[in-house]
Amino acid sequence: MIEKILLAVSGLGHAEEMLKTLAEIPAIKRAKVTVLHVVPEQTAATAMTAKWEEGGKILANAIQYLDLDPSKVSSILRQGDPKYVVCQVADEIDADLIIMGSRGLKRLQSILANSVSQYVFQLSSRPMLLVKDDIYVKSIRRIMVAMDNSESAQYCLKLALFLLQDIKEGELILAHVNTDLRGKASETSEIKPEQDPILSAAFSEAKKHGVKTRCVTSSGKPSEEICRLAEDLNVDLLLLGSPDRRPSIAKSLVDIDRLLGSSLSDFVRINATCPVLLARTAD
Repeated sequence: MIEKILLAVSGLGHAEEMLKTLAEIPAIKRAKVTVLHVVPEQTAATAMTAKWEEGGKILANAIQYLDLDPSKVSSILRQGDPKYVVCQVADEIDADLIIMGSRGLKRLQSILANSVSQYVFQLSSRPMLLVKDDIYVKSIRRIMVAMDNSESAQYCLKLALFLLQDIKEGELILAHVNTDLRGKASETSEIKPEQDPILSAAFSEAKKHGVKTRCVTSSGKPSEEICRLAEDLNVDLLLLGSPDRRPSIAKSLVDIDRLLGSSLSDFVRINATCPVLLARTAD
């Protein structure tokens, strides 16, 4: 299910560390990895040469650090605007997953700072694993999926089961937040799957795959509760469905209303204390 991974590196952050951790998962060992570094355009030729040399070193260091099977790793050094080049290369190699570092900027800050990860998240429909600079990357054993009735949540469930299928002592946490926009939060409740129709169906699917699973619920603002649950339950990786709400006639344009709006996925990617894998269903 994840056979081609695009790792965008800048020489900073935990993206390489995240991929190295992922590579420990049996299901990922078969995947081919493309490591990409984008050199921003420079006005002076001397500056351009220096940036190309620096980019080559960044790629070499990343590949050396990853220490993967050479037959499964390739590198690309390309010039251009990083936020567009990452999307272009992801399409070229037909990536099943994009891994990027993220500074975890708030939405308006992201726009003003020209955040690459924010724009790639908006422009690409491919699953995207964001790793903030201020989090600790752990071995993946405990994966949480935020469940609702959406197709993207079901897709996240499939991804989680794919990752967990051969992980010894792996555990899937199915979380459902009952929306209470007044902000009245509840305690985390571990429940039997039959007590919640949404979790019951997901639990049955996990059982077919032989994955150890538990179900939890809470109530409150979904974005805040998902982050709290992930932290309280010591989750190693959070999977969140992100419905594609971009205008159908302007797929290549960033949805500024969404950037400035109260997007659940934006809140979670910024505030979660663990790596977040955001996934949409195919267009």
